[in-house]
Amino acid sequence: MNLLNQDAANHCSVKALQRNGAAFGSTLQRCNDLTKHRAFTLIELILVLAMLVIITSFAAPAMSRFIRGRALDTEARRMVALMHAAQSRAVSEGAPMVLWVNEKTGAYGLCTEASGQTTMPTTGQITRPTTGQSGDPKAEDLMADATLTLSVLNTSMIGQTLFNNLPAVRFQPDGTVDETSPQTLKLTDSDGFSRWLVETRLRTGYEIRDTGP
Repeated sequence: MNLLNQDAANHCSVKALQRNGAAFGSTLQRCNDLTKHRAFTLIELILVLAMLVIITSFAAPAMSRFIRGRALDTEARRMVALMHAAQSRAVSEGAPMVLWVNEKTGAYGLCTEASGQTTMPTTGQITRPTTGQSGDPKAEDLMADATLTLSVLNTSMIGQTLFNNLPAVRFQPDGTVDETSPQTLKLTDSDGFSRWLVETRLRTGYEIRDTGP
């Protein structure tokens, strides 16, 4: 009887060991599968990173041109906004306003004609400052983006208005552009792309164009 009980106990132990071994083997297999899966994911990650590097190398120049293009458009819009401000002041104050341009430094600004010396090409007349030492309290001085160059083109056949010896757009008291003002202002970036500010046909202002006149 005792032998039968012992055999039964041994049989149960063997079964238990078999079950434990099977469970251990299943666990080991899952661990191996998980390890393989993780290694495959790492390879995928490396491939994705490599693809991103390749895509970035192609996209970076285009993105750089896009950013510079935005600087070009932003500067052109800022100049047009300053011209609108000059027209508004000329009409509201009943006095000529000038938007002067320094091609060498890239600076430009707005002030009343009476705050500086203006040379009129039609008559050769030189208008001296009449506002005293205070100048124009509403004057605005701006600087173009460092990546851009500013040029004055297509001056009038009869000459060009100068303000403190700098080319200038002159807005008359009725808001129109004086006939001696430059017909075109050009902004160019370091890649050679340009925007043109071209005088409208009726001399009511300037408009932005992607191509030259």
